[in-house]
Amino acid sequence: MSDTPYTPRAFPVSVKGVVIRDGRVLLLRNERDEWELPGGKIELGETPEECLAREIEEETNWPVTVARILDSWMYYIIQVDKYVFIVTYGCHVDSDAPVVVSNEHKEAGLFTEDEIPGLTMPEGYKRSVLSWFAQPDT
Repeated sequence: MSDTPYTPRAFPVSVKGVVIRDGRVLLLRNERDEWELPGGKIELGETPEECLAREIEEETNWPVTVARILDSWMYYIIQVDKYVFIVTYGCHVDSDAPVVVSNEHKEAGLFTEDEIPGLTMPEGYKRSVLSWFAQPDT
């Protein structure tokens, strides 16, 4: 047994949403030139679902209804040597409005299910997107 006391590690948590409209998933290009799901960090007093709906609307101008958790995993961001705990949710968009990209991202894209495997994005995001495409109510 070690004499070193146990020190728990803390990780930021980020909630992300898979939003599919007209057979295409909404993705955002970040500063690392990767595609990612919209979303962000929970503020005090917010539920994860409230956070996600707020973040997606802030980042894209799309109001959404958050449906259910799809996946979770620990994501290691090599460029900044940091771990983030990611939780993804399936979401339903409540608008036909065009995407308006906030200053947090370089651009938005709408991609078909077949395009997802070839994109530069974390495997966990790909897994979540393909899972939501497989749901009958997306």
